[in-house]
Amino acid sequence: MTRCARPGNPRIVTRADPTLLVLASASPRRSDLLREAGIRFEVRPADIPEVVQPGESPIAFARRLAHSKALAVAQQIGAPPARLVLGADTIVVLDGEVLGKPRDPDHALELLERLTGREHAVVTAVALVASDTLRVRQAAVTSRVEMRVAARDELIAYVATGESLDKAGGYAVQGGARSFVTRIHGSETNVIGLPLDETLELLAGASALHRGASEPDSAAVESAALSDETSPPVGKPERGGCA
Repeated sequence: MTRCARPGNPRIVTRADPTLLVLASASPRRSDLLREAGIRFEVRPADIPEVVQPGESPIAFARRLAHSKALAVAQQIGAPPARLVLGADTIVVLDGEVLGKPRDPDHALELLERLTGREHAVVTAVALVASDTLRVRQAAVTSRVEMRVAARDELIAYVATGESLDKAGGYAVQGGARSFVTRIHGSETNVIGLPLDETLELLAGASALHRGASEPDSAAVESAALSDETSPPVGKPERGGCA
């Protein structure tokens, strides 16, 4: 299975540069994916409460968090100079329920016991906000992940590595949990934490977000063709770069 990364010549950023993208996330996986794609950026994490609101669908929840993270950092930056801020949120969904990051190793084991032997959805919402206008472009991508049945001892050994504790659903597909995954339907970079193809599409159209650009129509701003507000376990995967 191939990862949907694009080749590039990444450069490590050591100081603020107004030409750079700002990543509103401390996730090392997202940083790695952007570097692999040759994107220059700096990191400014956003601290946003990750609580599902009453009646909120999983995709709406992920989209709200991604937008809130990007917006919070964009408002801090302001303008001039204008910057582009990228926010993202990845969730694991099983039977319509959002499985967040485990509270502790016991909770991680509980999550993995629910996921193994079954198929679940992974949703990543991405939001790109311009700091001068606060206009936003968004995308939400859903992939489906099949996991084999795993013995409890296997899961305990995996949790003991410590890899589970900061991951939605308690696992990292790019790490030791790859041995539990039998198939990914859709974008693998989405499952890792940032759907690269869709993120690069948002960046390609980012000029419409800045001051002086004509006001983009709502369909373009929201990237509606990339989103689906229905429950992710229903229907086919959204646009993904890997099969």
